[in-house]
Amino acid sequence: MTLAAALAIAAVVGAGAFATAAALCDDADLASLQQVAIGQNTFVYAADGSFLGAIPAENNRQPLHLDEMSPWLGKATVAIEDHRFYEHGGIDWEGIARAAWANFTERKVVQGGSTITQQLVRNLYQPVGTERTLQRKIKEACLARKLDGSWSKDKILETYMNQVYYGNRAYGVEAAAQTYFSKSAGELTLTEGALISGLPQAPSYYDPFTRQREAWSRRNDVLAAMLAAGSITQRQHDEAVAEEIVLKPGRLYTEIKEPFFFGFVREQLIEEYGAARVRAGGLRVYTTIDPRFQRLATKAIRETLDDPSDPASAIVAINPVNGAIRAMVSVVPGRQQSQFNLAAQGRRQAGSAFKTFVLAEAIRRGVNPDSTVYVSAPFRWQPDAQSEPWEPKTYDGSYYGPSSLTAATLRSDNSVYARLTLDLGPESIVKIAHQMGIRSALEPVASIGLGSNDVSVLDMASAYATLAAGGVYSRPMAIRKVVLPSGEVDTVTGWGIPQRKRVFPDGVAYEVTRILGQNMLSGTGTRAYFGRPAAGKTGTTDDHTDAWFCGYTPTLSTAVWVGYPNATVSMTNVHGISVSGGSFPAEIWNLFVSRALAYTPAADFPPPSQLVAWRPWQGQYQLEGDTSTVETGTTETGETETRPGATTVAPPSGGTTGPPATEPPPATEPPPATEPPPATEPPPPPPPPTVTVG
Repeated sequence: MTLAAALAIAAVVGAGAFATAAALCDDADLASLQQVAIGQNTFVYAADGSFLGAIPAENNRQPLHLDEMSPWLGKATVAIEDHRFYEHGGIDWEGIARAAWANFTERKVVQGGSTITQQLVRNLYQPVGTERTLQRKIKEACLARKLDGSWSKDKILETYMNQVYYGNRAYGVEAAAQTYFSKSAGELTLTEGALISGLPQAPSYYDPFTRQREAWSRRNDVLAAMLAAGSITQRQHDEAVAEEIVLKPGRLYTEIKEPFFFGFVREQLIEEYGAARVRAGGLRVYTTIDPRFQRLATKAIRETLDDPSDPASAIVAINPVNGAIRAMVSVVPGRQQSQFNLAAQGRRQAGSAFKTFVLAEAIRRGVNPDSTVYVSAPFRWQPDAQSEPWEPKTYDGSYYGPSSLTAATLRSDNSVYARLTLDLGPESIVKIAHQMGIRSALEPVASIGLGSNDVSVLDMASAYATLAAGGVYSRPMAIRKVVLPSGEVDTVTGWGIPQRKRVFPDGVAYEVTRILGQNMLSGTGTRAYFGRPAAGKTGTTDDHTDAWFCGYTPTLSTAVWVGYPNATVSMTNVHGISVSGGSFPAEIWNLFVSRALAYTPAADFPPPSQLVAWRPWQGQYQLEGDTSTVETGTTETGETETRPGATTVAPPSGGTTGPPATEPPPATEPPPATEPPPATEPPPPPPPPTVTVG
């Protein structure tokens, strides 16, 4: 390898990488690569071993030669993915420099520098892998340069368009053309080809079936890129932008069970193994989903929202011990099936359900919720003369004067929580919400504590599971085991191993749970109460456009959302009422959780290992029974965890503290009949998807 080439490769991965780049590039030999073989379908199973469906392999994908495809496809793909494709040698140094500068100036990743050739090497050749490591990046760059020297540009482009994922289980342009337009890829028009070529960047986000506004905007971006590249004239561009897109869905693939969760699992497999490896098939994937929970969640929604004009609802249920997703359901009344996963992909404002994170941060910082007093009164906040004033109001327009934080939580008082959020700092709310499990991007605005940011149902179920687990976050887990084509279990990727991390002491989680438990007995969440220990919080956004109930028992965390999926439509007359979190979402939560746990013995939330005790005369708090600075232990996964010991934190300025009020112990409940243990996992069935498993 030449010095210039090694330096160039090093530029891709950063300074100081020259020696590594030189050695790895010398070892990177195209002849040693084995293109991923196309094999049998990949089969996916539920937690009880029942068959969920198959991920299409080669027999559900029809490769075409470049001259069999519409010429608009190649032009559009190059324009939007890699406009210097026919000029560079596999790596676009100008594109890398441009992306690096954009990412540096924005302080986040806003552009990528990967060429079509690099993407092909990453996805098509199994030995390259998908790990985010220095060695993988160097090897990918070296192989891209060598592949560019060995293959023609047309062959690289043809291969790329035959294997890339276009969403809705369609791999390759032929499957995409059949899926979205029920026609061959060679028959696509300019505007159809532009639409399809824009999908690989984010197939779910630009899904033409469910997110037409985003898909149409992306199509226009592709057309603009084609115009800038000289691939089309101004007249062709203008006519294509004005042309109405008429989708004609095809049925290339067989029906699958639990399609939303199935799609969620498929995307995780693609992220881990690469699209080509998953398409090659031969995997047996065992998931965490419980078919009984799925049926009960769907039933709870349909029993509550039974009119075709009713809003949609989504449910996610998670085992807080290990993060296993037990249910993931989306139901849109009046439709047999929606292709958009409202539970994992949809993001809407959480309303007052987000106050739980403010409460957790306040208690973590030393606030005594029973004696800290805030004034419930009309509130106006304007940090400077140039800013628009913010005047949050309570749900019913009532104010109560001096109020403890506990009482304000039970009333879900916006005026109190607005003041508390500003005292704690919006940035601290963003931080703790992310630590507890919110994966959506959050803006640290003044209204964050009242739920003004968009989040997913999966986010909320995961974050509330952290409280159910005593302050330990578990990454949501959908796959518990993958069996490779060789028959060996994949132990490298860590499927089925919980990824857990302590967020705050269990005493903090216990205090939050105590208050949210009261909320289900005498606060806004009474309709969710079903006679056993549980905790939860309602959420209702402005104009009743979204409604939530998020709650948990010691063994199950469940989030329920209700709203119209395609637009923020006010729910002021659904079955004659204005929908709030304490109405239909709480009722759906009750119906689902009470039935899901019918065979599980009732249990109280375990007392914390260290009780929280406030010492207002010292302006601090600490954990009783622990005078050390750090206590180490072992999690259920065998990993070492660190628990903070005696901690001194100044409380926020907005309230006063005092000794906590006592609370009577919860009444005991006789345990219900136990459920028989699940059957052992059945042996894998033969490949055809019609085989039953049981």
